[in-house]
Amino acid sequence: MAYQLEKNTKTEKTLRSENNTLSPKQKEKLKAHKMNHTPKHMTMMRKLMKEGMSFTKAHNKTLKEIGQ
Repeated sequence: MAYQLEKNTKTEKTLRSENNTLSPKQKEKLKAHKMNHTPKHMTMMRKLMKEGMSFTKAHNKTLKEIGQ
């Protein structure tokens, strides 16, 4: 028996507004976060989060690609 997994796009995306802006909570979190990271790191994180990625996933991906 072979089963095909279906992706549920509604549950895979994080909650965000339809116009790709950051929520007030996300902005607060990024403001505190920028004390320890470079502008390049923060720019990439904001971009990823606007695309729907969570803070933690965006942070981890940015650390791997850009560093601190």
